[in-house]
Amino acid sequence: MIQIEIKAFSALGSMELYDVLRLRSKVFVVEQNCIYEDIDGRDRNALHILGKKNGEIVAYARIFKSGDYADKASIGRVVVKKDQRKFGYGKDIMKRAVLAVEEHFNDKIIHVSAQLYLERFYHDLGFNQVGDGYLEDGIPHIGMIRNGPEITE
Repeated sequence: MIQIEIKAFSALGSMELYDVLRLRSKVFVVEQNCIYEDIDGRDRNALHILGKKNGEIVAYARIFKSGDYADKASIGRVVVKKDQRKFGYGKDIMKRAVLAVEEHFNDKIIHVSAQLYLERFYHDLGFNQVGDGYLEDGIPHIGMIRNGPEITE
């Protein structure tokens, strides 16, 4: 079980920020062998969803209100530490991210830019594909929108 915290950028401690950036780099840059600018200047406008297990950040996502990243509220940088994926923490962090969008931004329409191989994962959480697929940083992606009923923890 993970404990989930929601924090503004200014409330992140230096070690938390370091651990978030390290986890994102480890998965998105090293594991996926993708060179891209993870530190994109947008973290300051996001709310950060931290999934901690025994004090260690093992799952993470960031959320934006509509207009801060895209024209709709959005969830991004969803990541789970490799050796922790078997526990379902990806769904845990996404469910909490959806709830956080609803609670903090009063919005039920949520966009994700999903890696194509995770389409089923997001679909199971109420997201549906919109538009055609595209390459983002050399990785096939699809746009997905959630415009559905409230999610329960």
